[in-house]
Amino acid sequence: MRDFHLPGRSPVFAQNGMCATSHPLAAKVAVQMLEAGGNAMDAAIAGAVLLGLCEPQMTGLGGDCFTLLKPAGEDRIVALNGSGHAPAALSAARMRDAGLAQVPTNTPDAVTIPGAIDAFCTLSKDWGRLGLKTCLAPAIHYAEAGVPVAPRTASDWAEAADHLQGPARDYYLLSGQPPRPGQIFRAPRQAEVLRRISTEGRTGFYEGEVAQDMVASLRAMGGVHTLDDFAATACTYTDPVSGTYKGVDLVEHPPNGQGATAILLANILSHFDIAGMDPLGTARAHIEAEATKLAYDARNRFISDADFLTRLDHMLSPETAKGLAALIDPRRAMQSPSLVSEAVHKDTVYITVVDKDRMAVSLIYSIFHSFGSGLASDSFGINFQNRGAGFTLEQGHPNEAAGGKRPMHTIIPGMLKKDGKVIMPFGVMGGAYQATGHARFLSNLTDFGMDPQTAIDSPRCFADGDAMKVERGYSDAVRRELAEMGHDVSIPDTAIGGAQAILIDHETGVLQGASDPRKDGCALGY
Repeated sequence: MRDFHLPGRSPVFAQNGMCATSHPLAAKVAVQMLEAGGNAMDAAIAGAVLLGLCEPQMTGLGGDCFTLLKPAGEDRIVALNGSGHAPAALSAARMRDAGLAQVPTNTPDAVTIPGAIDAFCTLSKDWGRLGLKTCLAPAIHYAEAGVPVAPRTASDWAEAADHLQGPARDYYLLSGQPPRPGQIFRAPRQAEVLRRISTEGRTGFYEGEVAQDMVASLRAMGGVHTLDDFAATACTYTDPVSGTYKGVDLVEHPPNGQGATAILLANILSHFDIAGMDPLGTARAHIEAEATKLAYDARNRFISDADFLTRLDHMLSPETAKGLAALIDPRRAMQSPSLVSEAVHKDTVYITVVDKDRMAVSLIYSIFHSFGSGLASDSFGINFQNRGAGFTLEQGHPNEAAGGKRPMHTIIPGMLKKDGKVIMPFGVMGGAYQATGHARFLSNLTDFGMDPQTAIDSPRCFADGDAMKVERGYSDAVRRELAEMGHDVSIPDTAIGGAQAILIDHETGVLQGASDPRKDGCALGY
């Protein structure tokens, strides 16, 4: 139990249903869906779509999603891949010939076809109870009436404002400026798009006037997108992947997301006595950083569109983790993980909902970078994601950019199982940090016995490429010691990531919600 003398946040307890997400309005709408007779899927869709208006720098109709679902009365987990493909005419060779070493983040070359709307339509039809019209009604209302901009959202908005280009500046700035906290953001043209989806389903988005607006806008900016690319978009059901850490199963969405990276990272950490370390000490931060470098090197080598993936079993193998763990020097930071590991390898929103029947949904929804590509459609103001920047231009790489392929994704929903039962849907936002965030959260729970809220509140660090980002919650002494070990230590301008979780207590029947204070949101139950 936390010290009530100090600032903090208590977990939220409820019996009938719970939502945890990064904006209180979305959490409220999700719970209202449950109270109105909807299930966890209805609530998750309603809340997620609304988050595109509450946090438009993070997500929106032009983005992708991934979902893990535990059906009511079962403990199996279903995965749905709602990430879009590159337009058929995309060519890595063309970009290489133009002198590019990587896919630019702010041009139509980075814009993959939005997959989230097709996923929401499919999930509503297959698993929902209330129907799309009811689930989208709150977002339609708030798109027209407006949403007061929350503090963390305003901070992110201001940082990304210069990234916005052309029509996106008209749709996502107020009188040419990013909104201040408390100012009202409205998106009436998006309300019209949502109305069409609510009555026509996916056709209202991927065909007709809305699709024509997106295609014409992208082609005018140099894109190769076509109406056929949009019409062909389709989400896919798949099987989760999992690994075990200290008796708890970490269940992840399979590639093209980076969930396998989180499993590999946890497997590497299992070779060290993390529980015997200070949770906020130098030793744990160092070991986690080194394990992150090695796991992310594997990710960069292997993760791709599932149709092109050949080394997933290698990433998930305990022997791979054992070999990588042996490369870690407990006293010194490695500088080139790609060389060290050669022999062994030969900005996002999250929402989770659990209902009274214990259907559980773990859903993550994103446009990748803040405001995605910074581009928007002319007529409806749909902000385009830049997930194509997740491709590589390396010829022959499984993740090489190509028409019709899905790029490697950073966003990953998670679930935990113990003794065969799902005990917690959870997610950690924060771009590349997410795989490390999953492993850190799991370790906080298992190695240090933290409750979900404490595990989320706990200070974070992240070996982000060559940089070691360490939040202010760590002591100066730890930062100094990490620097002495060879880490390039800095305090990040923005807190690292954000997280949400719901613990299902099968003995008491009580749900326990946790929400990250690094974001504007909360957990709400009834």
